[in-house]
Amino acid sequence: MNRISLILLLLTLNLFWLDGKAQINANVQQEFQLTIQPTKGPIKLDGILDEPAWNTVEAVSQFNKKFPNDIGAPKKQTEVKYLYDDKNLYFAFKVYDSGTAIIRSLKRDIGHDGNDGVAVVLDPLNQKTNGFYFVVSALNVQSEDQLTGSSDGGISYSWDTKWFSMTKDYGNYWIAEIAIPLKSIRYNSENKNWGVNFVRIDAKNFEYSTWTRIGPNFKSYDLGYTGLMKWPTNPPASNNNVILLPYLTGGISEDKSTSKIETTGNVGFDAKIALNSSLNLDLTVNPDFSQVEVDNQVTNLTRFNIFLPERRAFFLENADLFAGFGIPPIRPFYSRTIGLDKEGNKIPILFGARLSGNLSPDVRIGAMNMQTGRKGNYAPENFSAFTWQKRVLKRSMVKGYFLNRENFISVEEEKKNPLDKYGRNAGITFEYSNPAGSFSYWANYNQSMKPTIKDLNNYAEAGLSYNGRNFGFVLDLANVGKNYYTDMGFVQRISNYDAERDTSIRIGFKHIFSEISYTLMPAKGKIGKMELTTQNFIVFNPDNSFNELESTVQVRTDLKNASSFNLGLSNNITNLLFPTSFTDGTPLPAAQYQYAQFGMGYNSDTRKLFGWSTDLNFGQFYNGTVQSFRVGVNWRNQPHLSLRLNAQFNNIQLPGIYGSTKLLLIAPRIEYNFNTKLFWTTFIQYNTQSNNFNINSRLQYRYKPMSDFFLVYTDNYFTDPLFKSKNRALIFKLSYWF
Repeated sequence: MNRISLILLLLTLNLFWLDGKAQINANVQQEFQLTIQPTKGPIKLDGILDEPAWNTVEAVSQFNKKFPNDIGAPKKQTEVKYLYDDKNLYFAFKVYDSGTAIIRSLKRDIGHDGNDGVAVVLDPLNQKTNGFYFVVSALNVQSEDQLTGSSDGGISYSWDTKWFSMTKDYGNYWIAEIAIPLKSIRYNSENKNWGVNFVRIDAKNFEYSTWTRIGPNFKSYDLGYTGLMKWPTNPPASNNNVILLPYLTGGISEDKSTSKIETTGNVGFDAKIALNSSLNLDLTVNPDFSQVEVDNQVTNLTRFNIFLPERRAFFLENADLFAGFGIPPIRPFYSRTIGLDKEGNKIPILFGARLSGNLSPDVRIGAMNMQTGRKGNYAPENFSAFTWQKRVLKRSMVKGYFLNRENFISVEEEKKNPLDKYGRNAGITFEYSNPAGSFSYWANYNQSMKPTIKDLNNYAEAGLSYNGRNFGFVLDLANVGKNYYTDMGFVQRISNYDAERDTSIRIGFKHIFSEISYTLMPAKGKIGKMELTTQNFIVFNPDNSFNELESTVQVRTDLKNASSFNLGLSNNITNLLFPTSFTDGTPLPAAQYQYAQFGMGYNSDTRKLFGWSTDLNFGQFYNGTVQSFRVGVNWRNQPHLSLRLNAQFNNIQLPGIYGSTKLLLIAPRIEYNFNTKLFWTTFIQYNTQSNNFNINSRLQYRYKPMSDFFLVYTDNYFTDPLFKSKNRALIFKLSYWF
């Protein structure tokens, strides 16, 4: 293990040296600077730049091409002007273009991919660790999110705040005017130097461009590549403000298993209290998440549980403070443990509070407490979390956390299972990143605490990565003890199901993950980017004996016409520790299995009104075979109507008594956006693996900024016997932003 690590480390340093000459200068703020000017009169957001104040500002122009590569200049240029007053930041984009804009949807928070639009990146602390992202499309569809220095998972557009915009088309260009209230963001009024960048999404030409130069190996919103926005005086102090968001719900539901019909009604509220310009307190009383879309169902061909993303906005805001520990398969904090049981059923949350923000320019904290109620045999629980981050060096940090879940079970219940009484976790992490963001190193140690458990209750990890213009590399090593419990988290491999005894056994593990990638970006021809990637994932048992190896090689090609295709080959060696079942036949015995699979996929031009994608995977599967086929079809009558169909079929054939199975997942989706305030979405999922046929239809009316009315209908049936009803419900929710 040490020898492998040393070899990979030397290889990484060699790649870093070879690619060093191609790195973009991280200190872009010496080259890209602007001084924001105070406006001498009111600014009206109408897409018409006729206010005299706009004539006093020299526009930022000459954007740099970013995607699909940074070779040459953008086909269409963009200009930006900037102003402020005591309440707002103002930005005016003049976007040179022609023809009908490509807009996938009028739905809010649709993001920037595939839409003609522009965006503002703000880093008020100018420390390359946290910031804000505001996106508006050519048809004035808004999206926004918080940014962190980590690229893990990208952005979700889950954070909401109030801001304003207006766009207007002039034929060979269009204008976007943006006003961002100072009270909608967090900043230090003593800091006169902010990070800023501007992004142009040119969907028609399949290009991204940015004001500063950003290599194609980084995101367009990367905080490490912002320019410098200088204030002539200290920014206006943001007055402490309180935002109140009360809600009212009601509905009717029917449970077919009990033939019981219930009517429900509820009230509650969320509140946001700015304690100062950089520290915020969020309160929630009797929160309701009935308007949140159902999970996207997936077919699981693995031996372990699948990590499902959080969709509830209260837990997504500032999520990096709590959820950014560990790696995706091993998360000490996983917010879906709060208010949802292991099957995804709702557990009532009575109240909660969250404190988050900056104590100082270098220190950021987060504290959360949530109390759930009783539901049936599910006892009330209290969840507490505290995290801190300390910035060190130029773009690195030390961070730590403490988590506590307290279960209010009875004395009799505690005697039956004393481990249920409480679960506590603590950990510390060091994350290093060089100023360019191309080289990273991380190390963390995590401890769990449970009644009666004294050993094998920790998780340690270390890794490094290099993200160069052409070369990329990742190495990660982890050791998880079998008694490492995460009552508020998620560990994918620690629970092993024994199909013969119908029980799960906890077993610790060690892993080594490595990835090497090489990217080509031809200046000429039809190929925009071609990436060759090889991965190795090796798992060892606690006694260092071999458990599993998965090796893959993949080639992905992005064409300049916005289509792409990929080819992949994988080889697996698995030592099954316990009998495992993938069919209704006899479970596979504990033994060693070696099997290989080949896959290919294609995505058509994303700019077309009609698009399609497909993936094909086939080969060996343990001691049998598997054929998997997925197809996706999308048609839109932009910008109002979008029809999507995703279908997946898996055919597992095992020899003799081990059986076979055919799994089908069909998921059509219909969206109609009447305008930028009224949206209707119907989502259908037919999944034979989970024996569930779900219909979810949602109407959303944003009658005022950040104030909504939802009407949601949900219906569940069995797939076998087909159309046998499980339950259904009709629910409304009304919220108002004060």
